[in-house]
Amino acid sequence: MKKTFLTIFSAIAFTTSVVINAQEIEEQLVVENRVNDSKQQEKPYVILISADGFRYDYAEKHDAKNLLALAKSGIKADAMNPSFPSVTFPNHYTIVTGLIPPHHGLVGNSMFDRKTGERYSLGNKSAVTNPKWYGGTPIWNLAEQNNMLSACYYWPGSEAAINGSLPTYSYKYSEKSPVDFRIQQVVNWLELPAEKRPHLITFYFPEVDHAGHSYGPDAKETKEAVQFVDESVKKLNDAVTKTGLKVNFVFVSDHGMTRIDNQNPLKLPIKIDESKVDVSSNGSYVSLFVKNEKDIESIYQEIKAAKTEKFEVYKTTDVPKKYKFDKKNDYHNRIGDIILIAHAPSYFANNKAPNGSHGFLVEETPEMKATFFAWGPNFKTGKEIKTFTNTAVYPMIAKLLGLPITEKIDGNNKLAKEILK
Repeated sequence: MKKTFLTIFSAIAFTTSVVINAQEIEEQLVVENRVNDSKQQEKPYVILISADGFRYDYAEKHDAKNLLALAKSGIKADAMNPSFPSVTFPNHYTIVTGLIPPHHGLVGNSMFDRKTGERYSLGNKSAVTNPKWYGGTPIWNLAEQNNMLSACYYWPGSEAAINGSLPTYSYKYSEKSPVDFRIQQVVNWLELPAEKRPHLITFYFPEVDHAGHSYGPDAKETKEAVQFVDESVKKLNDAVTKTGLKVNFVFVSDHGMTRIDNQNPLKLPIKIDESKVDVSSNGSYVSLFVKNEKDIESIYQEIKAAKTEKFEVYKTTDVPKKYKFDKKNDYHNRIGDIILIAHAPSYFANNKAPNGSHGFLVEETPEMKATFFAWGPNFKTGKEIKTFTNTAVYPMIAKLLGLPITEKIDGNNKLAKEILK
């Protein structure tokens, strides 16, 4: 989420700290006067865990022995394909809505709304908490609509009152709270009386993504971050098991990570007249919003003439179908009129590019593939499955929790049928 690196030393220090400054930990937000409907109290429990940037092969590559053991007891996918663009907010939100990014509206970590002239970015709190940016019905919304309580210990979108509703229990995003504190909060939620106990809980780890950006996917720092998550998930699993509840775990990542040519960052190949064009960049792609429709063709042709083999340029009316990122799919009008798409390891950056990054089409850059493991009483045991697309996670969790989906989504029930008992 936040792209400043949290060192492994700091993460370990957090977990072993005896004294915690209460002012550094966000206050829990609670929506009062909500209870589980009596028919929901007998439903299973789900903890949806994301380890941002946890590439599909990291568990084996970086020796995440606890996660591999847990997956062996349940479900282990070869990989999970992210949607394009394979960046953080769009894919986290796809996982919880079953919609591809152009359909739910988060088309990048940075976006431009041409109708209002407003911009969205991860560090812009007023935008992140504004529900107008978020389409679809996230899984915590779906639960609350059916009188089932939910809790979010971070997830992109959970800080906004989407469809007029927040999770019953939530925290604003912060990297100051120690993982042991967060694990204990999950236990506290599960120890509430049945009518107040959330049946859906989300949990988020930023460390692996931070390390991958700062040091690259093969670095020892990235291995240390993977092992920190591995140990933390074991702690969480062990602590939850002691509650005696029938809790299911779903462990995912939003995307993978690849090495970037950070010595030769891509620049826009032509000089942009900002009086005529608004620009929104996400590293792996750049969107141009042309103010006068009559200028689109000439600007496109100028860029096309200056194009290199390191990127492609398309009018968004003509983006190849493999991206599912064209004008026809752009339900919220946030992709723009012209799009430049980089080929890894090339990356658009004004200054120096990161050592590692993501955002590329998974079919062309397999390192973008994400992780999917699941275990618990409602999952089949010892089952390995083929790679699938992340739009399938939302309908699977909805099926597990017995929540009806009444709106059109891009995911289907194939995964649910394959892995649920």
